[in-house]
Amino acid sequence: MAEVARRSLVVAIDGPAGAGKSTVSKRLTGALGYRLLDTGALYRCVALLAQRSSVEWTDEAALAKLAGSLKVNFRLEGEINRLEVSGEDLTDAIRKPDISTGASMVSSLPEVRQALLDLQRGLGAEGGVVVEGRDVGTVVFPNAEAKFYLTASDEVRAQRRYDELCANGETVDFESTLREMQERDERDSSRAVAPLTQADDAVLVDSSERSLDEVVQEMLDVVRDRESRPAS
Repeated sequence: MAEVARRSLVVAIDGPAGAGKSTVSKRLTGALGYRLLDTGALYRCVALLAQRSSVEWTDEAALAKLAGSLKVNFRLEGEINRLEVSGEDLTDAIRKPDISTGASMVSSLPEVRQALLDLQRGLGAEGGVVVEGRDVGTVVFPNAEAKFYLTASDEVRAQRRYDELCANGETVDFESTLREMQERDERDSSRAVAPLTQADDAVLVDSSERSLDEVVQEMLDVVRDRESRPAS
């Protein structure tokens, strides 16, 4: 019996900070043999480069110009999805707490989002890509063949973020980490343009009390099933 030909899909994974999107996306990408596009890293990149250039995170026109000039490349190395901008590796620099705040601020600006939209769609145009972010299934790739909304409780997400920061040598406390995460959730969910929300056709996955392997396997099963279906 001939093997069913599989299509290369766009897999969209949305959800709030700390839900496990980055870790799950990397594992899923590896299992599928796809490429990985982290849209949130692009906004972090804009925030970092603005900070370096003394551009305020509220200066929409200047930020949009900066976003429109980005030359980026993603390269998955084991568990690390490396981001290079004009040849410089910014993987670690964009993960600082202040840059997380800046990313949330600049991502609320319509001109910045529009400037990055074509870049994101171009990076994922050929399929065979897992795309991680907050508006991937609703705005960036509304026709993605497989969509997921990955979430977890506030406390679980804050603990994961707290552990990550401590592992990176940051001096933080749990309560402030929880508060900052909740404030970011509010900003991301209430912004006027492309707010964080679950797409109507996205599969809801709650990782609060489930292992990484369980979450990845559920998503992998969905993608494999859809890869074998005829294009609609």
